[in-house]
Amino acid sequence: MSAGPGSPVVPGSAPPAGGFVRRVGLFQATAINMSQMCGIGPFVTIPLMVAAFGGPQAVTGFVAGAVLALCDGLVWAELGAAMPGSGGSYVYLRQAFQYRTGRLVPFLFVWTAMLFIPLIMSTGVVGFVQYLGYLAPGLGQTSGDLIGLGVIALVVLLLWRGIEHIARITAVMWTVMIASVLLVIVAAASDFSPHLAFTYPAHAFDLTSDHFWLGFAAGLTIGIYDYLGYNTTAYMGAEIKDPGRVLPRSILFSIVGIMAIYLLLQIGTLGVIDWHRMTHPDDIASTSVASAVLEETWGKGAADTVTVLILITAFASVFTGLLGGSRVPYDAARDRVFFRPYEKLHPKHRFPMLGLATMGVITAIGFLIGRHTDLATLIQLLTTVMVIVQALAQIVALTVLRRRQPALKRPYRMWLYPLPSIVAFAGWCVIYGYADRNSPGRHPIEWSLAWLALGCVAFLVWARLEKVWPFGVKEICEEYLTPEEPAVV
Repeated sequence: MSAGPGSPVVPGSAPPAGGFVRRVGLFQATAINMSQMCGIGPFVTIPLMVAAFGGPQAVTGFVAGAVLALCDGLVWAELGAAMPGSGGSYVYLRQAFQYRTGRLVPFLFVWTAMLFIPLIMSTGVVGFVQYLGYLAPGLGQTSGDLIGLGVIALVVLLLWRGIEHIARITAVMWTVMIASVLLVIVAAASDFSPHLAFTYPAHAFDLTSDHFWLGFAAGLTIGIYDYLGYNTTAYMGAEIKDPGRVLPRSILFSIVGIMAIYLLLQIGTLGVIDWHRMTHPDDIASTSVASAVLEETWGKGAADTVTVLILITAFASVFTGLLGGSRVPYDAARDRVFFRPYEKLHPKHRFPMLGLATMGVITAIGFLIGRHTDLATLIQLLTTVMVIVQALAQIVALTVLRRRQPALKRPYRMWLYPLPSIVAFAGWCVIYGYADRNSPGRHPIEWSLAWLALGCVAFLVWARLEKVWPFGVKEICEEYLTPEEPAVV
């Protein structure tokens, strides 16, 4: 059935790649995902995970995070393989929800992305300052704040001037990250104590205890935060070779690979450092656990060297994150799904000025929030912001598209559908539902809903200016269907 009156349908074949060349194969795609997944995250969240669970059973959090990432990854795999364009969630949400709400949902995705992307980057800056504290033990609160703000300003300044040879910077980040992780894993293995790693406190796995489930929800939040990035290639769909095969495999391979790395890192760390030290705020193991492992096993010199590598990893992850994140509002504004000033490029260096400036400011604010509350609260805030409009909406989008566009070519279809979707939906609901209980007094749910409500107001203002639904004609563009493959409306 075609769309109703007032909703012109513009069918067509898959959109042109917009100048992109499909040159990224399976190995490169998997490496890109893994490099985005494993930045500063595991080096700063191991103590948080241990504190959430109250013992070495914290390994459960990384396993639970991997299960959620795998189930959610299957959602990304089907959508990305079927609609391998540039934009990821932005494309999927636009296609799925245009029939009822026009451009509202993709607009809200960009609106929330402008908050949760820089908040993710701000955790990297918090981690940078934490590990810098290992090299400079006398670093005070004010000095740390100024250094963190200086790092953010430096990143924005480098990106503002226009950076060439970005691939080289990414390659350096990947090499340094892998070296850092492997050195910590090897060092831990050289002095591993099974007694430390596998001696659990009483009632550690008491499933009838509220304490266990609160810890599990907090650990699941931290775990999925550490796996974020498994969907990177979905945003690069227009540059992936044979996307129907490569894109799903890159997502699954990267999740399994990072899970193995995280488990080795977590278990190895627990086998060297008594977990009680990780929960003590005055112990260096609570803020710089990787440095503590190296100092315990190979001495202070090795610990200092690896700490420098971790600082480079943190800086590079913030650099590349803001580089890519600043393009999100630009792409949407260029497609007339966001405020037009965001499509303006620097006249000389050709980068989106307003997107970079906005995300730089939000990164700085998020950094100060993380420094003056705690990193766990910052992670709770960024995950609750992204849950409704990206995670949950995208799972719904998969089902909507199966019903609305049954003729859509799907080179990959979710295994055991709809079970992974149900598990992923439930997992994200647990993260969202327990956010306030795991952050007493911080109210991340209320903040996320307030940001979403403000986004709805912003959409109405934008829609009025652009004269689109609900103030104009609802435009329906089925980009990935041929004229012989109508949607079901």
